[in-house]
Amino acid sequence: MNKPDQTSLVVAGLEPGATSKRGAARVAGRSRRIGFLFNHDQIHQIAHSLPIALALAAQDGAFEVIIASTNATMRQEIVRLAGSLLDRITLVDLNMTSAVSRSLVTIFGKALPAHKILIYRDNLEFFRSLDILVVSERTSLLLKTRYGLDRPLMVLADHGAGDRAIGFGRKAALFDHILAAGPKIRDRLVRDAGVDPARLTITGYPKFDACPGDAVPLPMQSNGKPTVLYNPHVSPHLSSWFGMGARVLEHFLNSDRYNLIFAPHMMLFQRAVTVTIDKLRVARTGSIAPRYREAAHFHIDTGSVASTDMSYVRMADIYLGDVSSQVYEFLKKPRPCVFINAHRCAWEEDPNFAHWQAGPVIETIDRLDAALDQAIRDHDVLYRPIQEQLFGYTFDLAAEPSAQRAARAILKIASTQI
Repeated sequence: MNKPDQTSLVVAGLEPGATSKRGAARVAGRSRRIGFLFNHDQIHQIAHSLPIALALAAQDGAFEVIIASTNATMRQEIVRLAGSLLDRITLVDLNMTSAVSRSLVTIFGKALPAHKILIYRDNLEFFRSLDILVVSERTSLLLKTRYGLDRPLMVLADHGAGDRAIGFGRKAALFDHILAAGPKIRDRLVRDAGVDPARLTITGYPKFDACPGDAVPLPMQSNGKPTVLYNPHVSPHLSSWFGMGARVLEHFLNSDRYNLIFAPHMMLFQRAVTVTIDKLRVARTGSIAPRYREAAHFHIDTGSVASTDMSYVRMADIYLGDVSSQVYEFLKKPRPCVFINAHRCAWEEDPNFAHWQAGPVIETIDRLDAALDQAIRDHDVLYRPIQEQLFGYTFDLAAEPSAQRAARAILKIASTQI
């Protein structure tokens, strides 16, 4: 497994709360300011757009690359991944500046992402100073819809390339430009969200640039048994965790056929109560019993760097999940998949569940062993061709790295629209 570097702010020559003086010095006097925002509780969105920032930073041109983050965890991960290119970027910490915002975070922060929402109001002058802002989420559209900013131009480099309807909502049309992983994303954004095709550029998937090669196997994998990755999503109305997760863990605890990696969506265990807004749901996350953590054929990870760098999707033999877009990262190398329809969705003709064509779909855990057998037995003849078709429609990959393609698209926007 890829282990995170132990890079610190001190090693990087940066003090908490400071900008990178070296980066600022290198770009003094340049006219265009291209910002990248990382505003989340955890680091799982960083690998989707940071490679684009680094591809820009590696070039010389009339622009400044500014990377803004909103907590120390994200800043440290940015520093670690930036490596030698740190000298070419300006790092900015965005903080709460008003007492009202700090009070609201104290009151509501344990259940709601109050910090993530309020950070915009407290840093409007910073955002106004940018010519382009690249984000990997949609909350940042508050800068347009709530605060009326017409600058910076906002570019979406989305996190993940899955099928869920929330990724193709009408809000996407508010972005000035969208960098799409492949034709699937482009087609659905045009059809479902009403995005003007002229405001879309297919650039591939920069996360693949950030996470190359194979992962180092876990020690438990030396037993020769196939390894299943159980990767439930965080959204209560779609996830298999809240109603069936404990039964999945118990099933594999009592099985001598498989190893299990339990690596859910990084936000699943971030809070004791999960609240989703695409369909308003509130659910208690629960806990993981010690017997699962202690099992020799289990590996449980609820939030390390390995949950974000494709380590588990690369090292597993079988994927078990529900609606996470990580299944498409798994399909970069076709392998057996099984999906849990915990909410008995009518999914067969629904594009929001297109990935469920990649393997058997079950509604009860007593069907799990049979589904795993079927997924393995029928993989080469039935499921592999489907997986290859799904992957090819989702990602447009080329010899040129995706991050460089995205960087070119941003520079074109800068040269033609600013």
